Amino acid sequence: MASVDYYAVLGVSRDASQEEIKRAFRRKARETHPDVADDPDAEERFKLINEAYEVLSDEQKRANYDRYGTPDPRVGGFGSDYSGFGDFFGINDIFETFFGGVSAGMGGRAVRTDGRDMSVQVTITLEEAAAGVEREISVTRLGPCAACNATGVSPGGSVKACPECGGTGQRRTVRRTILGVMQSLAPCERCGATGRIVEPPCPACGGSGRAQVTERVTVSIPAGIADGQTLRVPGAGEAGVRGAQSGDLLVRVRVAEHEFLHREGDDLHVMAVLNIAQAALGATVTVPGLGGDEMVEVPAGTQAGDVLRLKGRGMPGLRGGRGDLHVHVRVEVPRKLDKRQRELLRELGETFGTGRGSKTPIERIKDWLGA
Repeated sequence: MASVDYYAVLGVSRDASQEEIKRAFRRKARETHPDVADDPDAEERFKLINEAYEVLSDEQKRANYDRYGTPDPRVGGFGSDYSGFGDFFGINDIFETFFGGVSAGMGGRAVRTDGRDMSVQVTITLEEAAAGVEREISVTRLGPCAACNATGVSPGGSVKACPECGGTGQRRTVRRTILGVMQSLAPCERCGATGRIVEPPCPACGGSGRAQVTERVTVSIPAGIADGQTLRVPGAGEAGVRGAQSGDLLVRVRVAEHEFLHREGDDLHVMAVLNIAQAALGATVTVPGLGGDEMVEVPAGTQAGDVLRLKGRGMPGLRGGRGDLHVHVRVEVPRKLDKRQRELLRELGETFGTGRGSKTPIERIKDWLGA
């Protein structure tokens, strides 16, 4: 059973026409095809989009999906522990072809009445991820029908056991064949395999007890959350059939890239650009931080590529503590100098000698020969 809303997957409303569904599918398929998409989960998203289109493009599957939360509320398998074995070996198809149902003794899977989980995505800034934030988002879902208070029944009506199947949700058929007497089970068409019927059904929801609503949901995002983590809002997903348990709303949090700060776990990284004088003499510089500019003491003789650490100035951890801010040093050599700057640097360079002591190469050779 799908755990996401097929309509949300394709980005269409629940009353979308077949043409709108087809256009949405083609657009989404082009965007998420593994051959063109860079996302690591592109293949899974592409499969889910195809699954959604397969259900919503078929009128019968779509009708079952809208009413019962499943595109094909059928029975099958060898009981709850081995459900699906019959389908795997094709046994169900054989009995369906020759005897009109599933073989006797194969337990039927119950039609899903609980609401399904739904998923949405919200994007926040790095600063919001560090401080924690509440976001109000709009969610369109199948919610409890207000007209019948989610019962699915019109005023004065009631929910009864289906007289066709006796409340089991399955029709049993006995047939005589050349192999002997065969019994088969098939979903009850009158009650949609639920075993219950409503008389008379609520005209607003057709007896399902739920109708499409758009609601505002407040999501509390904790400080320190990482990009891609998912939060669960219990009961904010799809409502169950006729008052059954609602699904949850799964909120995937994306943290937008920061202009200057790069995050690795709870640590943050930032670049500090120094001129050659600051690197040689030491200086106090400012770099971007979460709460504004951070003051960094650069020691004299700092080299390009050195990393200075500001302890506890990174991201807060979800379980407490705080990461560090790592300041990566880049020494910027000027490309253009005026006359005075050239003279000063030349004088300075002469005071440094050759880089291997104050002696010239000829003097060092003479010293070596005389050793």
